[in-house]
Amino acid sequence: MIVVFTINYRAAWGENIWLNISEQGGEPRLHKMVCTDGERWALELDIPPTTTEIEYMYELRRDEHLVSRGWGKRRLLQLDSRFKKYTLRDTWQVIPANKTLFSSPFTQVFFKREDAVPARNKFRQAITVKVYAPAVKPNQELRIAGSSEALGRWDIAKAPVMNGASFPEFTIVLDAEQAMTTGDEYKFVVTEGGFAVEWEQGENRVWARSAFDPCENRVYSGLNFRGGNVQWHGAGVAIPVFSLRSTTSNGIGDFEDLRKFADWASLTGQRVIQILPINDTTQTQTWRDSYPYKAISIFALHPLYLSLEKMGELKDEKLALQVKSESRRLNDMEQVDYEGVGRMKWSFFKAIYKQEGKKTLQSKEYRDFYNDNKDWLSDYAAFCYLRDVNESADFSKWGKDKKYSKKRVSELTNLSFEEYDKVAIYLYLQFHLDKQLKEAAAYCHSKGVVLKGDIPIGISRDSVEAWSEPHLFNLDCQAGAPPDDFSVLGQNWGFPTYNWEAMAKDGYAWWRRRFEKMADYFDLYRIDHILGFFRIWEIPMDSVQGLLGYFNPAMPMGYDELSAWGMPMNRDRYLKPFIHHNFLGDFFGEYTEEALKFLEAKEWGIYQLKDKFNTQRKVQKYFEDKDDAKSNALRSGLYGLINEVIFIEDPRHPGTFHPRIAAHFTKSYQWLTEYEKGCFNDIYTHFFYHRHNDFWGALAMEKLPPLIDATDMLCCAEDLGMIPDCVHKVLGDLGIITLEIQRMPKDPRATFGNTSWYPYLSVCTTSTHDMSPIRGWWQEDSGKTQRYYNDVMWWYGAAPEVASGQVCQTIVGNHLLAPSILTILPLQDWLSIDERLRLANPYAERINIPADPDHYWRYRMHLTIEELLTTEEFNNLVRDMSEGSGR
Repeated sequence: MIVVFTINYRAAWGENIWLNISEQGGEPRLHKMVCTDGERWALELDIPPTTTEIEYMYELRRDEHLVSRGWGKRRLLQLDSRFKKYTLRDTWQVIPANKTLFSSPFTQVFFKREDAVPARNKFRQAITVKVYAPAVKPNQELRIAGSSEALGRWDIAKAPVMNGASFPEFTIVLDAEQAMTTGDEYKFVVTEGGFAVEWEQGENRVWARSAFDPCENRVYSGLNFRGGNVQWHGAGVAIPVFSLRSTTSNGIGDFEDLRKFADWASLTGQRVIQILPINDTTQTQTWRDSYPYKAISIFALHPLYLSLEKMGELKDEKLALQVKSESRRLNDMEQVDYEGVGRMKWSFFKAIYKQEGKKTLQSKEYRDFYNDNKDWLSDYAAFCYLRDVNESADFSKWGKDKKYSKKRVSELTNLSFEEYDKVAIYLYLQFHLDKQLKEAAAYCHSKGVVLKGDIPIGISRDSVEAWSEPHLFNLDCQAGAPPDDFSVLGQNWGFPTYNWEAMAKDGYAWWRRRFEKMADYFDLYRIDHILGFFRIWEIPMDSVQGLLGYFNPAMPMGYDELSAWGMPMNRDRYLKPFIHHNFLGDFFGEYTEEALKFLEAKEWGIYQLKDKFNTQRKVQKYFEDKDDAKSNALRSGLYGLINEVIFIEDPRHPGTFHPRIAAHFTKSYQWLTEYEKGCFNDIYTHFFYHRHNDFWGALAMEKLPPLIDATDMLCCAEDLGMIPDCVHKVLGDLGIITLEIQRMPKDPRATFGNTSWYPYLSVCTTSTHDMSPIRGWWQEDSGKTQRYYNDVMWWYGAAPEVASGQVCQTIVGNHLLAPSILTILPLQDWLSIDERLRLANPYAERINIPADPDHYWRYRMHLTIEELLTTEEFNNLVRDMSEGSGR
C-alpha cells in the first residue's frame, strides 16, 4: 500500500520537514521529506498491506535537531486494504486561538459527544475530510456543504453530516466521483435542528482537481473550522478535600465526599471543583503532616482521603464498633483532628488489610492497577516501610538503606520478604485510593462537573523521589518565594530545587510522568508557583527565612560590572551584616542589652555576630527549646540582623553577586551614602526588572511546552508574586490560563484589580487558600476596606465594620461578571452571601497563613454537604448568579 504525505510549510534556510511515524503502535521512525517548490513537502512510503493504522506528526528540524513540532496530538490514519493508495493533503498545525476548547474538560465533559464510530466506506475512490471544530456543542451537527451533488448543492438539508466520534475532530468519507465531477467548492456549517447556526468564515474551499488513481483515498487532514471561537464561561468552587464534611465522612473529607459535593456543584450550576494537593504527606505521623504541599511522593495519594465505607466492612464487630464510635466523635469536631483521624483510620486499614488484603492483591483488578503504576508504586511502598522501621522519613538516617537500591526495593516488595505485609499494605491502600478517586471523577463527569487538581512546585527533601532520583534535585539548598503580600520575610518552603539540566536530558520525562498521572483523575490543573519554571527563589541551607535568597538560574554581576555601575564591591560592608549600636533597639527593644552577648565589637559602635550565632540555623538551634517572650524576641532580632546585607554572593559562581531582595528596607541600606544608594537603586531595578526577561522567558519556553502537551488537561497557572515581564507573553503564547485576584492586582500601580478588565484566559477568584476569605479580609485593614467600599463597589459613606451578606453578594456577583473563562470561588465566599448559613466567626474560615511555618491545616465545612443540598433558597441564588452571568 502506498501512502503519500504532503504538507505546505515555508521553512527557513537550513530547515527541513520530517515525518515522525509509527505503525500499529510500534516505535516511531523519522523520514526526511522532500521540498518540491519552496513550500510543498512530500514523502511516499510503502506500507505493509496488513497495517490497519498509522500515527504520525510533522517536525521541523535544522541539521536533524528538532526545532518545533506541529501543535496537537499525533494524527491517526486508519487504513483499509481495499485502497491501494492514500494521498494525504495535510495542514501544519499552530496553537489555535481556541486551544482551550481542545482540552479534556470540553472534549470529555462540557461538549462531549456520543457520535457513533464511523462506518467503513464502500467507495472505489474516496475523499476523506477531517476538520477540527471544538466549538460544536453536543446538540449541534457539523455538515459539509458544497457545489457538488454529493454535498447537496449548497442545500443545508441535503448536506451530509460529519461524524464526531473523534471529537473535536469531525470526519466524513465521500464518493470521489460524486464529490469531484459535479463541483469543487465546499464549506463547513454548524447546524442545530436542521437550521444553520454558523457558516465558517472566509472564501469557499476548493478540492484539488487532479485525477485519481484506481483505488485511491485522498485524505484532507488537519483542517480547522474557520470561526466557532466560543466565549464559554463557567463557575466553580474551591475547597480542600480535607475540608469536606458529610454525614458519612470520618473526621476528615474523603474521595466519596467529592461525589456528594459534585451533586451540590451541579445543582447550583457550577462546573468545576478545585481542590488542594492530595498526595501522601506522611513523614512524622503528627499534625505537621497536614501541610499538603510537602508530599513524600508525586504519585501516591494520601491514605487519609479513603472512604472507610467503600473499602469494606470489618468482621471484627468489636473493632468495627470502636471505629464507628471514634469516627462519629471526630466527625462532630469543628476542625480536623489530623492525628486523631490518622490513628482511627490506620486501626481500620490494618484490620481490613488483614481481612481482605491477600484476596485483593491477587485480583485481576489489582494486577491491572499495579502494571499501570509499577514504575513508582514499589519505590513508594518500600520507602514507607523503611520510614516506619526507622521512625523517620529522613532517609539519611536509614543506615545502609539511605542510598537507594533497586535491588533492595525488589527484596522488600517480594512475597518472600519476612515483613512483606508491612510493605504490601501500602500497595493495597494505593489501589483503593486510585479506585475511589477515579470513581469520584467519573461521577463528577456524569454531573457535568470536572475536578481541578493542584501540582505543587516543590517536593519534600524527605521523599521517594529525592531518595530514588537525587540527581534530579539540588539537595544542598532550599526553595521558597521572595517577599510578597503573603509574607514580608519571604517564604522558605524547605524543598530542594530542581536540577533542570539533568531533567532536560530525557525531555523532562519526570515532569511528563507527573502530569500524565494527574490526568488519571483531573481534567484541569493548577501549577502552583509557575514562576518556578522561569526561575526559582533559592535559599541557602543555613537560612530559616527567605530574605537571603536569590533567583536560580540568574546572571549575577561580577566585580567589573558592579564597578561600571559605580558601586565597586566592598565585601566587608555589603556581604556581611551591618550592625550599628544606634539601631540595635529597633531589633531587640527592651532586650537590647541582653542581645549584646550574641555580638562582638568590631570597631567603635559597630558589631559583628559571634561565630556561634552568625547563621539563622545556628540561632534556631540555640533557641529550639525556648518559647518565652524574651527568647522569641532575641531569636527574631538575631534573624533580622543576619538579613542586614546589601548583596549576596552566588554560591555556584564565587565572585559574582545578587542584590539582596527588598534591601531598601534594611538599616544597612539606610546607612549607605546617598551616592551608594543611587547606584544600588539603579543596579536593583536593572537586575530584578530588566536583566533577566529574555533569559527567563527562553528557559520557560524550553520546559513548559512538552509538559502541558503531555496530556489533554487544561493548564492553569498560579502566577502571583514578583512577576517578570516575560511571564505574561509565555503564558499567552502557550494558552495557559492565568490567575486574577482583585486584592493582588498585576498592575503594581493599582491597589485593587478591575474585574471587568480581566483577560478571557484567566481564572477569576475572590480569595485563595493562602488568604483570608472575603469576610476576614474585610476586617483586617479598615482603611483599605473603606477605599474598596467607595472606589471599587461605588457605595457611598462609611464602610460597615462587618461584611454583610449584601456586601459579599455584590463582591461575588462582580467577580462572576468578569470576562474570565472561569470564576472559581472558595466555598467560604459562596456561603458569605447568606448570613443565615455562613460561619459565625469569619477568622475560623481561613485555611492557611503563609507567614506561619507551623500552621495547622485543619479547616472544615461547618455544615454537612447533605445540609447544604437542602438549603433551597441559597442554592437557587447561587444557581441564578452562576448561570445568570453567562456561566
